[in-house]
Amino acid sequence: MRIITVSREFGSGGRELGKRLADALGFAYYDKEVITAVAKRNSLDENYVDKTLEQDFFRSVPMTFGHTFAYIPTLPYDASSLFIEQQKIVRELAKKGDCVIVGKNADCILDREKPFKIFVYADMKGKIARCKRRAPEDEKLSDREMEKKIRQVDRARANSHALLADLPWGDRRGYDLCVNTTDVWVKDIVPAVADYARRWFDVRDYSVD
Repeated sequence: MRIITVSREFGSGGRELGKRLADALGFAYYDKEVITAVAKRNSLDENYVDKTLEQDFFRSVPMTFGHTFAYIPTLPYDASSLFIEQQKIVRELAKKGDCVIVGKNADCILDREKPFKIFVYADMKGKIARCKRRAPEDEKLSDREMEKKIRQVDRARANSHALLADLPWGDRRGYDLCVNTTDVWVKDIVPAVADYARRWFDVRDYSVD
Protein backbone atom coordinates (compact mmCIF):
# COMPACT_ATOMS: atom_id res chain seq x y z
CA MET A 1 0.00 0.00 0.00
CA ARG A 2 1.33 3.41 -0.99
CA ILE A 3 0.37 6.42 1.10
CA ILE A 4 1.35 10.05 0.51
CA THR A 5 0.77 12.69 3.16
CA VAL A 6 0.84 16.39 2.31
CA SER A 7 1.49 18.90 5.08
CA ARG A 8 1.39 22.51 3.96
CA GLU A 9 1.63 26.13 4.95
CA PHE A 10 -1.59 28.05 4.46
CA GLY A 11 -1.58 29.63 1.00
CA SER A 12 1.26 27.50 -0.33
CA GLY A 13 -0.93 25.53 -2.73
CA GLY A 14 -0.47 22.27 -0.87
CA ARG A 15 -4.08 21.23 -1.26
CA GLU A 16 -3.93 21.75 -5.03
CA LEU A 17 -0.66 19.84 -5.22
CA GLY A 18 -2.17 16.97 -3.27
CA LYS A 19 -5.23 16.71 -5.52
CA ARG A 20 -3.24 16.96 -8.75
CA LEU A 21 -0.71 14.45 -7.45
CA ALA A 22 -3.46 11.97 -6.58
CA ASP A 23 -4.91 12.35 -10.08
CA ALA A 24 -1.50 11.91 -11.70
CA LEU A 25 -0.79 8.72 -9.74
CA GLY A 26 -4.31 7.30 -9.83
CA PHE A 27 -4.54 7.38 -6.02
CA ALA A 28 -7.58 8.11 -3.88
CA TYR A 29 -7.61 11.65 -2.48
CA TYR A 30 -8.70 12.59 1.05
CA ASP A 31 -8.93 16.06 2.53
CA LYS A 32 -12.29 17.50 3.54
CA GLU A 33 -13.66 13.96 3.44
CA VAL A 34 -12.04 13.43 6.85
CA ILE A 35 -13.88 16.39 8.38
CA THR A 36 -17.12 15.23 6.77
CA ALA A 37 -16.74 11.79 8.34
CA VAL A 38 -15.93 13.21 11.78
CA ALA A 39 -18.97 15.48 11.62
CA LYS A 40 -21.26 12.69 10.48
CA ARG A 41 -20.17 10.27 13.21
CA ASN A 42 -20.69 12.88 15.89
CA SER A 43 -23.86 14.45 14.43
CA LEU A 44 -22.16 17.83 14.21
CA ASP A 45 -21.99 20.62 11.66
CA GLU A 46 -18.97 20.30 9.35
CA ASN A 47 -18.03 23.95 9.76
CA TYR A 48 -17.98 23.54 13.54
CA VAL A 49 -15.75 20.47 13.32
CA ASP A 50 -13.42 22.21 10.86
CA LYS A 51 -13.07 25.29 13.06
CA THR A 52 -12.51 23.21 16.19
CA LEU A 53 -9.85 20.99 14.65
CA GLU A 54 -8.13 23.36 12.23
CA GLN A 55 -8.74 26.96 13.15
CA ASP A 56 -9.81 28.00 16.63
CA PHE A 57 -8.72 25.77 19.46
CA PHE A 58 -5.15 24.88 18.52
CA ARG A 59 -4.17 28.52 18.21
CA SER A 60 -4.11 28.60 22.00
CA VAL A 61 -2.21 25.33 22.61
CA PRO A 62 1.37 26.01 23.82
CA MET A 63 4.09 25.40 21.22
CA THR A 64 5.69 22.55 23.16
CA PHE A 65 6.95 19.66 21.05
CA GLY A 66 7.15 16.00 21.90
CA HIS A 67 3.70 15.56 23.46
CA THR A 68 1.87 12.26 23.09
CA PHE A 69 -1.66 10.99 23.70
CA ALA A 70 -1.05 11.46 27.42
CA TYR A 71 -1.38 15.19 26.86
CA ILE A 72 -4.57 15.12 24.80
CA PRO A 73 -7.08 14.57 27.68
CA THR A 74 -6.19 18.02 29.05
CA LEU A 75 -7.91 19.57 26.03
CA PRO A 76 -11.59 20.56 26.21
CA TYR A 77 -13.76 17.45 25.85
CA ASP A 78 -15.21 18.20 22.44
CA ALA A 79 -11.81 19.15 20.98
CA SER A 80 -10.01 16.10 22.35
CA SER A 81 -12.75 13.67 21.30
CA LEU A 82 -12.88 15.12 17.78
CA PHE A 83 -9.09 15.09 17.58
CA ILE A 84 -9.00 11.39 18.43
CA GLU A 85 -11.91 10.61 16.10
CA GLN A 86 -10.08 12.33 13.26
CA GLN A 87 -7.09 10.04 13.81
CA LYS A 88 -9.29 6.94 13.66
CA ILE A 89 -10.81 8.04 10.37
CA VAL A 90 -7.42 8.83 8.82
CA ARG A 91 -6.26 5.30 9.66
CA GLU A 92 -9.44 3.77 8.25
CA LEU A 93 -9.14 5.67 4.98
CA ALA A 94 -5.47 4.77 4.60
CA LYS A 95 -6.32 1.06 4.86
CA LYS A 96 -8.55 1.27 1.79
CA GLY A 97 -5.62 1.49 -0.63
CA ASP A 98 -3.17 3.83 -2.33
CA CYS A 99 -4.01 7.42 -1.37
CA VAL A 100 -2.96 11.01 -0.87
CA ILE A 101 -4.08 12.61 2.41
CA VAL A 102 -3.79 16.36 2.83
CA GLY A 103 -3.27 17.76 6.32
CA LYS A 104 -4.99 16.23 9.37
CA ASN A 105 -1.59 15.31 10.88
CA ALA A 106 -1.67 12.24 8.65
CA ASP A 107 2.14 12.18 8.50
CA CYS A 108 2.22 11.53 12.26
CA ILE A 109 -0.85 9.33 12.51
CA LEU A 110 0.33 7.00 9.75
CA ASP A 111 4.03 7.02 10.61
CA ARG A 112 4.11 3.24 11.12
CA GLU A 113 2.83 2.73 7.57
CA LYS A 114 5.91 4.54 6.23
CA PRO A 115 4.12 7.08 4.01
CA PHE A 116 5.87 9.37 1.57
CA LYS A 117 5.76 12.63 3.51
CA ILE A 118 5.64 15.95 1.65
CA PHE A 119 5.79 19.45 3.12
CA VAL A 120 4.71 22.35 0.90
CA TYR A 121 5.80 25.91 1.68
CA ALA A 122 6.27 29.32 0.08
CA ASP A 123 7.44 32.79 1.02
CA MET A 124 4.90 35.12 2.60
CA LYS A 125 4.50 37.30 -0.48
CA GLY A 126 3.66 34.26 -2.60
CA LYS A 127 1.21 32.91 -0.03
CA ILE A 128 -0.59 36.24 0.24
CA ALA A 129 -0.91 36.45 -3.54
CA ARG A 130 -2.23 32.90 -3.84
CA CYS A 131 -4.74 33.42 -1.03
CA LYS A 132 -6.04 36.63 -2.55
CA ARG A 133 -6.45 35.00 -5.97
CA ARG A 134 -8.56 32.25 -4.42
CA ALA A 135 -10.49 34.38 -1.91
CA PRO A 136 -14.27 34.84 -2.25
CA GLU A 137 -15.27 38.04 -4.01
CA ASP A 138 -16.72 39.47 -0.81
CA GLU A 139 -13.49 38.93 1.15
CA LYS A 140 -11.60 42.20 0.98
CA LEU A 141 -8.56 41.66 3.19
CA SER A 142 -5.51 43.88 2.94
CA ASP A 143 -2.09 42.26 2.53
CA ARG A 144 -1.42 42.91 6.21
CA GLU A 145 -4.72 41.31 7.26
CA MET A 146 -4.09 38.33 5.00
CA GLU A 147 -0.63 37.84 6.45
CA LYS A 148 -2.12 37.83 9.94
CA LYS A 149 -4.64 35.18 8.88
CA ILE A 150 -1.91 33.03 7.33
CA ARG A 151 0.22 33.19 10.46
CA GLN A 152 -2.77 32.29 12.65
CA VAL A 153 -3.66 29.23 10.57
CA ASP A 154 -0.05 28.06 10.39
CA ARG A 155 0.35 28.46 14.14
CA ALA A 156 -2.77 26.35 14.68
CA ARG A 157 -1.39 23.64 12.40
CA ALA A 158 1.97 23.69 14.17
CA ASN A 159 0.31 23.46 17.59
CA SER A 160 -1.89 20.55 16.52
CA HIS A 161 1.11 18.75 15.03
CA ALA A 162 3.05 19.27 18.25
CA LEU A 163 0.62 17.04 20.14
CA LEU A 164 1.68 14.02 18.06
CA ALA A 165 5.24 14.62 16.88
CA ASP A 166 8.71 14.99 18.32
CA LEU A 167 9.95 17.21 15.48
CA PRO A 168 8.45 20.67 14.85
CA TRP A 169 5.91 21.06 12.05
CA GLY A 170 7.80 22.06 8.90
CA ASP A 171 11.17 20.72 10.10
CA ARG A 172 12.74 19.18 7.00
CA ARG A 173 13.97 16.20 9.03
CA GLY A 174 10.37 15.04 9.33
CA TYR A 175 9.63 14.83 5.60
CA ASP A 176 10.78 12.95 2.54
CA LEU A 177 10.30 15.91 0.20
CA CYS A 178 9.92 19.64 0.84
CA VAL A 179 8.42 21.62 -2.04
CA ASN A 180 8.82 25.38 -2.40
CA THR A 181 5.94 26.74 -4.50
CA THR A 182 7.13 30.35 -4.49
CA ASP A 183 6.86 31.86 -7.98
CA VAL A 184 5.74 28.59 -9.61
CA TRP A 185 2.42 27.22 -10.81
CA VAL A 186 1.58 24.07 -8.88
CA LYS A 187 0.30 22.24 -11.95
CA ASP A 188 3.71 22.66 -13.61
CA ILE A 189 5.63 20.87 -10.86
CA VAL A 190 3.24 17.97 -10.25
CA PRO A 191 4.81 15.69 -12.92
CA ALA A 192 8.21 16.01 -11.26
CA VAL A 193 6.77 15.39 -7.79
CA ALA A 194 4.82 12.38 -9.08
CA ASP A 195 7.96 10.93 -10.66
CA TYR A 196 9.90 11.46 -7.45
CA ALA A 197 7.15 9.71 -5.47
CA ARG A 198 7.12 6.72 -7.84
CA ARG A 199 10.88 6.33 -7.53
CA TRP A 200 10.68 6.69 -3.74
CA PHE A 201 8.10 3.92 -3.49
CA ASP A 202 10.14 1.71 -5.85
CA VAL A 203 13.20 2.05 -3.62
CA ARG A 204 11.15 1.47 -0.46
CA ASP A 205 9.45 -1.61 -1.85
CA TYR A 206 12.76 -2.99 -3.13
CA SER A 207 14.43 -2.51 0.26
CA VAL A 208 11.52 -4.29 1.97
CA ASP A 209 11.84 -7.26 -0.38
